[in-house]
Amino acid sequence: MRRDTLFLKIVLILIAFPVLVLSLTWLPWQAILESESGPIPDYALILILFFLYTTAIPFLFALLQTWKILNYIDKGIAFSELSVKAIKYIKYCALFILSLYLIALPFLYYIAEQDDAPGVFALGLIVAFACVIVSVFASVFYKLLKNAIDIKTENDLTV
Repeated sequence: MRRDTLFLKIVLILIAFPVLVLSLTWLPWQAILESESGPIPDYALILILFFLYTTAIPFLFALLQTWKILNYIDKGIAFSELSVKAIKYIKYCALFILSLYLIALPFLYYIAEQDDAPGVFALGLIVAFACVIVSVFASVFYKLLKNAIDIKTENDLTV
């Protein structure tokens, strides 16, 4: 049963590793370079770093919850309250990131206008849209799993 989720666990590691490396090394280095020579003021760089790090934390937490779900599948307890709880946390993480980017969109629009880079604003919209998709699918999966657990519990009681 462990081989079934091995590929998904490798994919999770391949997603999490670049996020960690970029958060710990590239982002601070790039912020220092921009503050020394860039047209963006220092307070804007601090705000950008705040939003990026505040996004990375729930993103990595959601990946951890996904890892837990894969472990539950390996143990044969995928249809349990633990899985429902993990999916609920994934939904909350997606909603938190969505709200963060909705708050940041006016700021991203301002940066896009100042630097003449419309891709910055489009990137914010893409992240927000992706969070909506993850949140909707997590909600649907939450309801389906919750109903399956209720049916399983009801069937276990009738036997």
